[in-house]
Amino acid sequence: MRTSLKQPLGSGTVINCLVVDDEPIAREGIMEHIRQVDYLHAAAQCKSAAEAAGWLQRRKIDLVFMDIQMPKLNGIEFVKALADPPLIIFTTAYSEYALEGFELDVVDYLLKPISFPRFLKSVEKARSYLHSVNKEAGISQDYFFIKCNGKIENITTADVIYIEALANYVIIHTRQKKFVTYLTFSGILEQLPEHLFVRIHKSYLVAVAAIQTIDGNDVITGTVRLPLSKNYRNDVMNRIGQRMIRR
Repeated sequence: MRTSLKQPLGSGTVINCLVVDDEPIAREGIMEHIRQVDYLHAAAQCKSAAEAAGWLQRRKIDLVFMDIQMPKLNGIEFVKALADPPLIIFTTAYSEYALEGFELDVVDYLLKPISFPRFLKSVEKARSYLHSVNKEAGISQDYFFIKCNGKIENITTADVIYIEALANYVIIHTRQKKFVTYLTFSGILEQLPEHLFVRIHKSYLVAVAAIQTIDGNDVITGTVRLPLSKNYRNDVMNRIGQRMIRR
């Protein structure tokens, strides 16, 4: 199995997934399985390889559920074209693709219709691999360091409420205090664990767990009201929807 993960995740961390299938019913079937696994987060659903390519450029994706039989560019051709692919689980109704799929060093090959036990076994393989790579790399997402007022400060990730862009600086608002550091907003966006934070505005990044209320075009956290931009509203609501209790 490949070892070229950009930022591997541990067994206790959410795995960002992409669901790629040209059939809506098939996509929804996988989405329903994902919703039952607390460490999986569906970043998006894609109906084509081209759409998936766009998401892989914009977001950090750890695992892709990739249908093989798709128009224009099939799943195998798509994976072969990726220079640094995430982990791949192929999904298809045709068993004859199995050998070619495994030759691409994918995590697993799921035959439709996909039962939940078989799905769970497959994602556990991906989770185990991500955990082992994370352990070898010594990567932790519990804390990070910044330079602030001539000092190096240790920030506990779970203490961060929101982050604000201010010219060439960012202000990190935590439960205890705020830190002003000379960083670009894009730089901190790339380096913080994506599954823990959501961008709500061109100048604000909020910890998902710190969101108390969404009131119209405002995100409320504690006593602070932050603007919710229409450009980021869909992404925010998708993230909230992952944790929404339904009837």
